[in-house]
Amino acid sequence: MTVYKFYLRDAIKGDIFLGALPERRKNPQRITVESIINWGRTYFCKNGKGEDIFFIKTVLEGREKRYPNLPPPINDSERRHQDLA
Repeated sequence: MTVYKFYLRDAIKGDIFLGALPERRKNPQRITVESIINWGRTYFCKNGKGEDIFFIKTVLEGREKRYPNLPPPINDSERRHQDLA
């Protein structure tokens, strides 16, 4: 399943994950960078315009197919680092 993960580019905080939207269009001619950005702005941004967002096209597998907005699983080294903090 193709999914677009949207991020907000913020000069102070860095890139902020907004969420993910699955691609459901069957006609590939309708899928353009502009249409994907507009879809993300409409869905995730308050005013829909003027937000500096970008997306990363990904293919979901396994558990992500059911829950595309979950952050990636934490590996053991990251978990230990969080426990020490």
